[in-house]
Amino acid sequence: QAQLVESGGGLVQAGGSLRLSCAASASTYASAIMSWFRQAPGKERELVSAIRWSASTTYYADDVKGRFTTFRDNAKSTLYLQMTDLKPEDTAIYYCAAARSYGGSVFDYPMRWNEYHYWGQGTQVTVSS
Repeated sequence: QAQLVESGGGLVQAGGSLRLSCAASASTYASAIMSWFRQAPGKERELVSAIRWSASTTYYADDVKGRFTTFRDNAKSTLYLQMTDLKPEDTAIYYCAAARSYGGSVFDYPMRWNEYHYWGQGTQVTVSS
């Protein structure tokens, strides 16, 4: 059964750090691409970061480059998002997502939420100023 469970959200002051975790079932963890999305109130769900299973290349949205890092622990079937230098505009619900397959080069990633097959329930991140 496909399953993604996020944890690690919370309240942090601007400039602080948080690490989000996404525990996956074995079948889901084997997905071609695993990603983090976020959705702030009144805004569309947006892709934050992504990582390919086959080549371990990564993608980051421009506004998180240099501050966020995504990585996997294959022994634990867990995806992580390390967030540093957090800003109030990072406040959102963060979702883990997985796409079973995706073509293109190792540098291509599905950018839209409807291109993903599996979703977690989300975890709230709030950054105070």
